[in-house]
Amino acid sequence: MMRGVLFFLIITAFFKSAQATPDTVKVGAYVMSVHDINFHDKEYTARFWLWFLYKNKEFDFVKQLDITNAKTIDQPQWLQDSIGHEQWSMLKMKCIMKENWNVLDFPFDKQHLKIHIENSLFDKNNLVFKADAKGSKYDPEGTLAGWKIKNFIVNVNEKVYETGFGDYRPGKDHQVFSAFNIEMDIERNAWGLFLKIFIGMYISFLIAMVGFAPNPSEVEPRFGLPVGGLFAAVGNKYIIDSILPESASFTLVDILHSLTFFTIFAILVVSAICLRLHDRDKVEESFRVNRIGSRMVAIVYILSNVILVALAAAN
Repeated sequence: MMRGVLFFLIITAFFKSAQATPDTVKVGAYVMSVHDINFHDKEYTARFWLWFLYKNKEFDFVKQLDITNAKTIDQPQWLQDSIGHEQWSMLKMKCIMKENWNVLDFPFDKQHLKIHIENSLFDKNNLVFKADAKGSKYDPEGTLAGWKIKNFIVNVNEKVYETGFGDYRPGKDHQVFSAFNIEMDIERNAWGLFLKIFIGMYISFLIAMVGFAPNPSEVEPRFGLPVGGLFAAVGNKYIIDSILPESASFTLVDILHSLTFFTIFAILVVSAICLRLHDRDKVEESFRVNRIGSRMVAIVYILSNVILVALAAAN
């Protein structure tokens, strides 16, 4: 009798231990391309292979795969085979990914991309991912022209959902899923793009500076040229803002354009002072203020731009 009870307890403990051990799934990735980077819509497109090695035949990653930070996921191409006693699934993925772009230093920005993958049916009590770090790679030519991938890694962590998804039994107030992550940094040589998008702003500044050339008594060119440059600078900012996401932070684009706006205002102030002195027959003093004011405005503007741009490029 005692032997039977003991045998029953051993068998029960064995099955509980077996149930408590989740199945391990080895997963890796090969990123083929990152493209269609869209700052305004906060998205990009990624194409990559995923592979899974596992023993539990209940796993169906075609139906159970969940990429939690994807906007849309195309129907994957699927290959199924076996290696030894393990199932081997390969999925060719194409996803439009959500991304909160960091544009504080645009166009000298560096972006960190992350693709977060889970099994939507089995939590960590049933399935645990193990990253195939050695086999996971990326195609170095698989990004947009001007961009390059750096610091590519794959890793595994846990995603906690603070809900029981309707299951209010004791101990079911939250769910924890194993997650596989593909992470990479992308950056670019931004000097060409910087000149391309800011050339209009700098031309606007130069147009405004031409307003120092006419005689202080010539009202129309002295005030018309800076005002024309101001409108051109505002138009340039609207064009750049149209390609960037809305941001509550003051970005490099905002800082450089604001500096240009205030500089043009300073040009108008100097012209107004010169005109006032000229009208009071203080001609020599008017020309001296015009000369000193033009040099100070140019030096402050150029030095400020050099410092701000150099700091952004160095980050």
